[in-house]
Amino acid sequence: MPQLIRAETSVSLVVSNITGPMRFRLTISVIFSLAMLLAPSIRAGEVPWPATIGKWTAASPAGSGTSFPSDPAFAAIVKESGLVAASSRNYKSASQTVQLTVYTFHDSSGAYEAYSAMKAADGAPRAASTWIARGNQVLWIYGSSSLSPDVVRAAETWERSISDGVASPPIATYLPQDNKDLLSERYALGPVAFRDAIKSLGRGDAAGLVDAAGFNSGAEAMFAKFKAGKDDATLLLIEYPTPQLAELHLRHLQRALQDAKLSTSSIERKGSLLSIVLAPSSTKYAEKLRDAINYETEVTWNEPSTTATDPPITSTLVKIIVATGVFMMFTIVFGIAFGGVRVITKRLFPGKVFDRPAQMEVLQLGLSGKPIDSRDMY
Repeated sequence: MPQLIRAETSVSLVVSNITGPMRFRLTISVIFSLAMLLAPSIRAGEVPWPATIGKWTAASPAGSGTSFPSDPAFAAIVKESGLVAASSRNYKSASQTVQLTVYTFHDSSGAYEAYSAMKAADGAPRAASTWIARGNQVLWIYGSSSLSPDVVRAAETWERSISDGVASPPIATYLPQDNKDLLSERYALGPVAFRDAIKSLGRGDAAGLVDAAGFNSGAEAMFAKFKAGKDDATLLLIEYPTPQLAELHLRHLQRALQDAKLSTSSIERKGSLLSIVLAPSSTKYAEKLRDAINYETEVTWNEPSTTATDPPITSTLVKIIVATGVFMMFTIVFGIAFGGVRVITKRLFPGKVFDRPAQMEVLQLGLSGKPIDSRDMY
């Protein structure tokens, strides 16, 4: 069982003058060591390896023969992806032996980033090497000869039982399915994987896009190559948390495309998703790729709402007339009541409640011949 390895050093490695499968096997062994140095805590015992997987029986202790695929630059990718543990174990059935290697990451996004890079960089024969991503786990099944379907199914079922069950990033499902090169699919949640994807896809002229992509704003990117007859193109999808961020970075990316003199490339926004068709063989094919993108925007209103309707004008006029009539009736009734009370009070209590002479002064001009009598007012 390997012991815990801790280090705070960076390592650089160059493998040259070696080609083919020999270079691949040498690289995976050394790069796993780099990943072990970069990860803060990697323990072989963190994965609960079973004694049997399907019809396959463990043929070695957990942790022996652990390997890591890619080239030396991949150490930076697994650091960005958040690798936290890795271990492997050999299993045997009859005369065939396979090696299962499990890589555990912080989350499903980091696992999918590393998975797409590992799968693209795998130089082993496709029949002898299979990659499976489930939640925060990436499983590599490697055999010296073609893998039997039963070991792949059994290993996939076991991996599903130990993963966190979180779905992979949905942007991976947005790519069109027709005429897609499966080995060209690359997912990036950071600038390191983005640069490596551009390089591996042969689009080094688009390297300037990484600074304008906005990974510090929560961007996620997905690459793939497409070829249909004489038409071909590289499709890049970048998704942002909000449409406002997508619009902001759309302008940055447009400038980056102009600076890189990629005049044949085009960029469009749909909701929170930007689609960039790099160097399409024709404008028509670029539009065809965009039309095939599996992305739809939805707006959900979950607040309570009411339906506002205006009443007919006739109903409004009738209500106004009735209200005015009621108001006028009230004024007449209260006017009569007030006048009646005043008259009755003056007759029952003359000069005591209303028009008291001691508290009133009346100015009379005396224009008639009748003598002035102040009591005439009362």
